Parts: sequence; structure tokens; C-alpha cells
Amino acid sequence: MSFSITLTHRFPSVRMDLAFEVPSPGVTVLFGPSGAGKSTIINATAGLLRPDICRIEVDGTVLADTASDTWIPPERRRVGLVFQDSRLFPHMSVATNLRFGMRRVAPGSIHFDEVVDLLGIAPLLTRRPHTLSGGERQRVAIGRALLAQPHLLLMDEPLASLDAARKAEILPYLTRLKTALSLPILYVTHALDEAVQLADSMVLVEAGQVVAFGAVSEVAARADLPLARRDDAGALLLCQVSENDTPRALTRLEGAGATFWVPLLDLPVGTNCRMRIPAREVILASQPPEAISLHNIIPGTVRQIANDPTRRSVIVEIALPDGGLLSRVTPDAVAHLGLSTGTPVLALIKSTSIEVLGQ
Repeated sequence: MSFSITLTHRFPSVRMDLAFEVPSPGVTVLFGPSGAGKSTIINATAGLLRPDICRIEVDGTVLADTASDTWIPPERRRVGLVFQDSRLFPHMSVATNLRFGMRRVAPGSIHFDEVVDLLGIAPLLTRRPHTLSGGERQRVAIGRALLAQPHLLLMDEPLASLDAARKAEILPYLTRLKTALSLPILYVTHALDEAVQLADSMVLVEAGQVVAFGAVSEVAARADLPLARRDDAGALLLCQVSENDTPRALTRLEGAGATFWVPLLDLPVGTNCRMRIPAREVILASQPPEAISLHNIIPGTVRQIANDPTRRSVIVEIALPDGGLLSRVTPDAVAHLGLSTGTPVLALIKSTSIEVLGQ
């Protein structure tokens, strides 16, 4: 199954020409700067915007197709919407807000108690929205959208109005949501920390165009994309806990066809997780160093090299057996090591530089 969209629409100041196809179910993150076209995709999918030309299909159901004059109205699309503003009814309790989404639909596979437990909002049911924190309000808004039994959940920068503490509070609930429910989710953000923690697929959008799309681990590790030129650029690898070495206070992770050691995790062997390795933390070498404190010396092959003139640096993309890494180095380092496409190389990574995220 898949989610696909082809969309052309002209606004007074910009033309949107967007197309992508990603697997479903799962979380697809639309990532890019403000004004790039992310919300246009959300609004067209929800039926709130009728593009000049479009075809939108979710798991075999065509929501819109200008070629065949197909246009399912918004109220029949079974789409759940969550915005920056929770938009809860202030005169209703949390429980009543949640049940409001259930009034106009037949009972489905998503149940009240399940949603309350999944989002951790049982203690909030009798309270009014004005007594809740921003993160709590957003969790209730997500619950209300889910209880409308959507076939697709659209989330338009749902954490943008929250401070760092409230965002950290709600992200684990969103991670639980994506693993517990077999539901396609389209998630808009321009915050990379949200994208790498939640995304299964990623669509990069800039100036009304789709720059790239695909599995998040593939998109994040491409040196030729705008994502790689960010200060916080880095690879994202799907991995599994294979050993907890308590005496050494280390955990061994297997991912992308390579072995990584990180500080001891409180996770059992066999747990699936993801790890993020910042490009600025990856040192390159042509041969193994001696007497060094690093635990991670990962062999790979240079896949491509991209210049980043604004930072007077170079991004080196390193191919692993089943994935890739990025390394930000100086042009002099590339020349000194004689790096070019196809050159064998060693990636040196401190264990403490690897960030282990949820599943």
C-alpha cells in the first residue's frame, strides 16, 4: 500500500509543482522551510484546497483526480487533522472533547480507552482545556482526531508552538502512536529533531518543489541534498541491540551492516531502535589508528563528495553494506587522504557522539 500525490497549483506569488509516492502505513515527514509547500500538500489532501491539477491516492482510494473529475469532499475523506493550535472546545471537558470526534462516525478499530492509554491522558479527562499545558492540549487534540476513525492522519506542525520541554514531553507519545496504530500519517515540520525521531519516510520540499523523497535513513545520508548542508546534518541508521556488556558499560548495536558501540543502554537485547550520527562527529582515516580511545572504526566506501562553500567544508557520503554515513571535513582533509568516489575509507566515531532514539 502507498500514499501518492501529484499536485500543481499556482498562487499569486509562487507555483507549486509537487509529486511523491511513499509506503503506507507509517509516518511520512514533509520537511522544509516555511513557505516551501508543505501545508499546501496537507490542505489538498484534506480537501481544504482544490489544486489546479492533482491526483491524490491513499492505500488504493483516490481522494482527488482532476483528470477524471474525481473530488471527494472533505467530510467524506475520513482524514484526521491536527494543527499547531489544538483547537479544543474551551467549554467542554477533555473527555467531551475526545468524544466529539466520535459523534459523526460509526464505531471503528480505534477505541476510546485505547487512545486515552496510548496518549497518557486518563488523569486529564475531567479537566477543561485552559487548565492544560501546551503538550497536554496537543495530546488531547491528537486523541480527538484519532477517535474520528480516520483512514489518514494529517499533522501540520503540531509541536511548533511548544517550547523545548513540552516538545520533549510529547515526542515519546507520538513515537508510541506510530508504532501502535497501523495508520498512514503525514507530518509537517521544519524541525530536524522531530523528523529523525518520527519519520519512516521523508519528503524534502523547497520553493514549491519536491527535492527528494524516500526512506528517512536514505534521505538523511545523501551528501547532495540541502539537508546535508545544515549544521545539524547527520545519518540516521535503523539498528538493533545485540549485546549489553555491563562490565565495560557498553551496548553493541547492529545496523546498516555494521557494528557500533555506545554507552550502556537500558534496553534488552533484540530491541529495535534508531541512532543518529552527526556529520561533524565523524572523522575519516585511510588506515586504522593505533592506541586510540575510539570504540567505533567503521569501514566503508566513499559514495560521493559534495562541497559546502558557505561553511568552507566538504560533505563526504560513506556507503556501508546496508546504509550510509555523512562526514563533514575540510577540503584539505579530502586532498590529504586522496578521497574520491569509490575510495575505501574508515569512519571514526566516538561512542558518546551517537544519539540513540526510539524505534
